[in-house]
Amino acid sequence: MQGEAARKTPMPERDPEFGPWLAQASILIVDDEPGMRNFLVRTLGPRCKRIEEAADTDEASRKLDAHHFDVVILDNIMPGKNGVDWLAEQRAIGFFAEAILITAFADLETAIQALRAGAVDFVLKPFRSNQILNSVARCLDRMRLQRENFVLRYELKATSDHILLRDRLIGASRVIGEVRDTIARVAPLPTSVLLTGESGTGKEVAARSLHTLSDRASKPFVPVNCAAIPPDMIETELFGHIKGAFTGAGNGREGLFTHAQGGTLFLDEIGEMPLSTQSKLLRVIEDRRVRPVGSEREVPVDLRFVFATNADLQKEVEKGRFRADLFYRINVMQIHLPPLRDRGNDVQELANLFMQKLSQQLGMPPVTIDAPVRAALARYAWPGNVRELRNLIERSLILGKFPDDFRGDRVVQPDGNTLEDVERRHILAVLEETGGNRDEAARRLGISRKTIDRKCAVWNG
Repeated sequence: MQGEAARKTPMPERDPEFGPWLAQASILIVDDEPGMRNFLVRTLGPRCKRIEEAADTDEASRKLDAHHFDVVILDNIMPGKNGVDWLAEQRAIGFFAEAILITAFADLETAIQALRAGAVDFVLKPFRSNQILNSVARCLDRMRLQRENFVLRYELKATSDHILLRDRLIGASRVIGEVRDTIARVAPLPTSVLLTGESGTGKEVAARSLHTLSDRASKPFVPVNCAAIPPDMIETELFGHIKGAFTGAGNGREGLFTHAQGGTLFLDEIGEMPLSTQSKLLRVIEDRRVRPVGSEREVPVDLRFVFATNADLQKEVEKGRFRADLFYRINVMQIHLPPLRDRGNDVQELANLFMQKLSQQLGMPPVTIDAPVRAALARYAWPGNVRELRNLIERSLILGKFPDDFRGDRVVQPDGNTLEDVERRHILAVLEETGGNRDEAARRLGISRKTIDRKCAVWNG
């Protein structure tokens, strides 16, 4: 560090005039004039989380390699390499932050070159402090909107059944109470967490609770279903890519790791991740650095990892389908989500909650959960767990009554039959009702198509 080239300011407070994001921002100033750097540091330093300065583009490149910055404020005319040329080079090797060009020479050609190089704003010298503050605030707001839009579109695309349980972990049973207590203890820590349990037990709900109770709650929560991304696309989705990295890559794009910057990345169904990507993930966890596809630079990332699986990863390791070193790296703190059949009367409380909320959402009158239905809810084994219960309530609202299965004795578990027998009969019955349509059966049961395929393969084997 040269002199006070890197300056960390006390934790700033939200600035109502320039938006809520400035206080969380990390900014790099690149200018050969000490006076201009000092002015910008005095203006921005008290208002942002981190500010650093560089006297030339070489020093700026080193700082980009070492830290993540949300905004770079860049002078154009400097000894050696000018700002526009340097910015174009950085964009080509995987630099995605917002860039503001400052210059005393206002001509149309420079403005066009700056835009082509990837600058998002152009500020003329001399300028007042409010001008640069407004420019930075616009950049941060633009970046936030782009990332939120990307994550929301990704969630919609990745969620095959469009049914995500977003409520807190409901229930008064001892087992779910212990889960809530463990989440409360581990949430404030930076420790990675592995959530285990059957499909539909609420692993994403637990992951969101970990995020909400952490000091990262104001930053993004990015859920990624590893099983929903084609194996040949998962690396570019997670790590991003630069322009020209592969056929069809007309523009560079940040990956989901970068979109989760400062927040929580939730990798669901981690056991489905290809082995080749597992090795790259291990490096990211250890080094907290991401290399976009085709890039020469590793980008620093600051995020918390939460993983989830409904598979036995220890057995997957023994079969050679999951890396042992990655398993031991992510299995630091494991939280098991119990199946609904082991949660006692929680099924009744959840049924009431879903009936109330879904009737409001669908604009339909609630269906009475009478004594025979409650008895059936208590007897049933729930292979699809909480998600299956939610789907049952929604289906009952649409039909105006509970299915006959939940009004008679068909869900009673006969003496001597195991839960596996009940599960098998129920899944096969739903498959028969849907004419063998596994996608529709999975939707009704609240489990994934892959789960049905796996179970049918075992039963037919």
